[in-house]
Amino acid sequence: MEQLQESKEELKRMLVTPAETLSGKLGLIDAIQRLGVSYHFESEIDEILQEVHTNPPCFNNNDKDNDLNLCTIALWFRLLRQQGYNVSCDIFNEFKDERGDFKASLISDVNGMLSLYEAAYLGFRGEDILDEALVFTTTHLESLVSHDIKVASNLQKKITHALNRPIRKGLQRLEAIHYISIYQEEDSHNKTLLNFAKLNFNVVQAQHQKEVCNITNWWKNLDFATKLPYARDRIVECCFWILGVYFEPQYSLARGILIKVIAISSIIDDTYDAFGLYEELELFTEAIERLDVSAIDLLPEYMKPLYRALLHIYDEIEAETAKEGRSFSVHYAKEGMKKLVQAYQVEAKWCHESFVPTMEEYMRNALVSSAYSMLATTSFVGMGNIANREVFEWISNGPKIVTASTIISRLMDDIVSHKFEQKRGHVASAVECYMKQYGVSAEEEVYELFQKEVSDAWKDINQGFLKPTAVPMPVLVRVLNLARVMDVVYKDDDGYTNSHMLKDYITSLLVNPLLI
Repeated sequence: MEQLQESKEELKRMLVTPAETLSGKLGLIDAIQRLGVSYHFESEIDEILQEVHTNPPCFNNNDKDNDLNLCTIALWFRLLRQQGYNVSCDIFNEFKDERGDFKASLISDVNGMLSLYEAAYLGFRGEDILDEALVFTTTHLESLVSHDIKVASNLQKKITHALNRPIRKGLQRLEAIHYISIYQEEDSHNKTLLNFAKLNFNVVQAQHQKEVCNITNWWKNLDFATKLPYARDRIVECCFWILGVYFEPQYSLARGILIKVIAISSIIDDTYDAFGLYEELELFTEAIERLDVSAIDLLPEYMKPLYRALLHIYDEIEAETAKEGRSFSVHYAKEGMKKLVQAYQVEAKWCHESFVPTMEEYMRNALVSSAYSMLATTSFVGMGNIANREVFEWISNGPKIVTASTIISRLMDDIVSHKFEQKRGHVASAVECYMKQYGVSAEEEVYELFQKEVSDAWKDINQGFLKPTAVPMPVLVRVLNLARVMDVVYKDDDGYTNSHMLKDYITSLLVNPLLI
């Protein structure tokens, strides 16, 4: 801890010391963020980026300190957009030729191409130049990798990783592990920063291990694996999920609350999807609408332990938040859960009646049944005073950034899981609803359409970060991180159901420390 503190102070001094070049200043911030330690330096980074935004770079060849190549400009753009500054993408017109295409000479600037590729993921709807940049850079970076064109080994690793998961969609802790392995191989790496990142990772991992130990003991005592054998037993996967939402030490209480809620929600989901009789589910929905111990007598025996556990979680949350004078937040969390089970009940009814809704009907309900909104609301409960009553009112009114994240959650899940779910008699997914309503016979055509919707939803998330924001930035980051988790878990398959896919991620986050 002493080493950590000394390194932290040294890095703060480096940050506030004027850099010789813009690229040097931005490069240090980028490395700090990608190594997963930026939460230690938020005020310093914000101050630097505010200054960089106030005095933007200009293409002046007479300036001897000018290092405004594509790599630097794209990094400047990405860092400022990430921070909520509305910088114009028109700056990339400087890299186009007289025909309006990106200059062919850029293809040989691999670092610049990679930087532009990452920047393009911070676009808004209607920013055609960034859409063009993404197509241009993706095409040429893929060509580099697939044709084994000779580039430095480290750069090759960066490209391959970025093509699979750009920075904007990556989970910070997972990305930090990957970036540490690359950063330490670079001749120009900052030894103090590298050592600090590794030490910090291990210290935070030790805290996470203790938290997971407490959670798994709680879970084992519930004994749902025995009592409710039809349900997926996924407590460690739930811990991984919520570590993606917030890993920072100060959010320990928030993590504990959200892990318990998502774990119970998973069992409730499986009860509606895979086991409960329609009449039993009606009773369960009614009981959760009441969220009162007296409603337990309504339920069949197998549902009672689940209902008791849910009530107990909300009692615990109430007790914890009361200590801070924030028990008002529990009302919003409960309302989110009530809406979720009501949406599950609608799907159970559709399934019971073999009804295939229109896309509009389906999405209206599915945006609730995805559980995203409930989880986002609950994620704020343990965050302390930054999540005040206004924050909960904001999310209860369905802001655009939350709707966008929910669309990502719903459509990505449906694309990869609908075939398996149809085999077990699940309600029609967005894929089946769309195919029936519009007479589409090829699933691939629907996937392509949905991927476009997901891409547009990411642009809406980016727009939602523009300053001045409706709520504090740390609140918006939870909304973003929940969408990032979906990209990691559901990009290629249903990684939650087929949880062996997450094993390496979980091991790297919770089992293996980094070698110093």
